[in-house]
This record gives sequence, C-alpha cells and structure tokens, in this order.
Amino acid sequence: MLKLFSLLVFVASCALGPGNFESRQAADLTTRNVKRIAVLPLEPVGLGEKAPDTASVLSSFLQSTMASMPHWQIVSDREVREVAGQLSGADGRARARKLGELVYADAILTGRILRFRERVGESWGAKSPASVALVLELWDVKQGDLIWSGRFVETQRALSENIFALGEVAQRGLRWLKAEELAQEGIKKAVHQLHQSLYRKSA
Repeated sequence: MLKLFSLLVFVASCALGPGNFESRQAADLTTRNVKRIAVLPLEPVGLGEKAPDTASVLSSFLQSTMASMPHWQIVSDREVREVAGQLSGADGRARARKLGELVYADAILTGRILRFRERVGESWGAKSPASVALVLELWDVKQGDLIWSGRFVETQRALSENIFALGEVAQRGLRWLKAEELAQEGIKKAVHQLHQSLYRKSA
C-alpha cells in the first residue's frame, strides 16, 4: 500500500507541475517545411506608458534567442522594419502575410504581451511578485493559417505555496524575479518548444 501511495505521489508531482506554459500546433506542422521565419515586434496590450520600452526589450530578446538556434533562418529585424514601413495601410493578418511574402519567409511569428506587472520589493523578499502573460503565434505565409501558438502565464509564488515548483527553483534559485526575467523565461520556453515541434527529427 505504501509503495502504491509513493507511486501516486510521484505521478501527481509530475502532472501537477507549475503549468505556466502551454502550446498548440497544427497536425501537419512538421510537413509545412518552415525554414525561414520573420519575427514581428511584440505587441503590448494595455500595459500603460512603459509598454513601448517593455515591448522593445522583449522583442530584441525574442529575436536574439531565435537567431541563436539551428535549423531555421531568422529574418533580420532590420529587414523586417524596412519592409513593415511599406505596409502602413494594411492591418492584421493580411499585413503579416504580405510582409512574409516580401522577405521570402515561410512563416511569421507574432506575439502579444498581455500582462507585465513588476515585482515590488527585492529579490530576497518581495512584497508583491512579478506577474507576466504573453502569447506567441506562428502563421504560415502561403496558406495564411495559424500553425502553432504558445502561451506563458505566471505569477511567481513562494516555494512554500507551491511545492511542485522545485524544478523552477533549481533553475532560478530561491529568489524573486523581475518581470523582465520572468518574461524572458517564458520566451525561452516558447521558442524551444516551437523549435522542437518544427525540427524534432533533425534535433
């Protein structure tokens, strides 16, 4: 009975982890032959006056994180900015698709920062923790459909409040992160998951 109980605890610990990231993908994602990707700047949604700076910093981090990985080719942010300036009259999905065609991309990665609440206090003792929510979406340029999406949502909690967060503690250490650090962690998770989904056979 004790052995069975231990096994159940272990399975529950695996299944009930932090759960701060989830993704969805098209059934034929790996056959879309996505090699060249254009990354659009992240869009801040209702973040207040600091939104442009926050979006700029995280967009640069997203671009550099993707550019550092093999198998795909990432269109330079300079080229994206130059072409985007020519599409001021277009909007939404049509604009992204046209941009993709102009830079010869197979897919466009767009993203939205939905929440970016800064930590109140220091890394060793926060009065209020950082809280972040962001979404990344990959669009097929030729067919114009959404083929992958990833969503990261987390409000950091103390280990005493979430004993299943031991894996996160091993990476972060016993400290309270700034909102930018938390967002960067989310971007890394999303990018690595997307990369694995696209090139699982090549890795």
